[in-house]
Amino acid sequence: VTTKGLQEAILEFLEDFGPKELVEKLIAGIRSEELKDIKPKALGDMVKNPYPFYLDPIPNMYFQRDPFASIGSGISLNVMANETRNRETIFAKYIFNYHPDFKDIPRWYNRDKTHPLEGGDILVLSDKVVAVGLSHRTVPQAVERLAFNLFDSDECFETVLAFDIPKVRAYMHLDTVFTMVDYDQFTIFPGIETPLDVYSIKRGKNKNLEIKYEQGKLSSILSKYLGLPSVNLIRCGGGDYIAANREQWNDGSNTLAISPGKVVCYNRNHVTNELLRKNNIEVLEFDSYELSRGRGGPRCMSMPLIRDRL
Repeated sequence: VTTKGLQEAILEFLEDFGPKELVEKLIAGIRSEELKDIKPKALGDMVKNPYPFYLDPIPNMYFQRDPFASIGSGISLNVMANETRNRETIFAKYIFNYHPDFKDIPRWYNRDKTHPLEGGDILVLSDKVVAVGLSHRTVPQAVERLAFNLFDSDECFETVLAFDIPKVRAYMHLDTVFTMVDYDQFTIFPGIETPLDVYSIKRGKNKNLEIKYEQGKLSSILSKYLGLPSVNLIRCGGGDYIAANREQWNDGSNTLAISPGKVVCYNRNHVTNELLRKNNIEVLEFDSYELSRGRGGPRCMSMPLIRDRL
């Protein structure tokens, strides 16, 4: 808890920063030594504190997929499951409140809500279907609110598919175990297929939601709602237990599709990347090094605002 005197000192310290430098400083944090000339005004300012920061850094800021998500012509400005990460959504709040290009776009969810919803759990599968993970970080109440707001708008979405995945940190978001690489092809971590439950959410009567448990294999459910004769599930690690677990740990299923059939991946996931190529997916690899230690892949580190509808 900061005292009034410390708050005033921090504001005074930040007054001379330009917009870009201000954002960088807020992300990097403010060390206590940077305000060493502060004049204590309260007991809390006078008591010695070994903690090195007055304002903590935001180390997860490079995972831009989570604080907000672009869906159709609007966004969901999310509530993060971890209170520490909710500071990340403040930046998006100000962008979408005040930037002339974005300030009037609809919000399907807002950061003032109670229930957590994170962007890594949101996948737009088509102009009619959105998939949302019920995960370690996203709860059913938030998915219902998101679906209600989408259906209560002029958007053309007809179905939200809720994927109930295991609530463990290894599968923290839907996109760590399932991503779209082409109109009819998906990567998937095979370890979630058996316990996976899928629910469809549609517009009901009198603005109610119609929610149904979907029977059958995931491939059949996806084919049905995407209007395709079939879909291909490309299993991380080629379905081999050891390779799948090793490469899923390094985000082998977290692909970033930059166009249908063209994806960006970490280069360390040799088995999965080769399997993607065998399924006619163009794979653009890059060195992961320290990035993979953050437990997030190429999709986690990106958040496209505008995409061409191909």
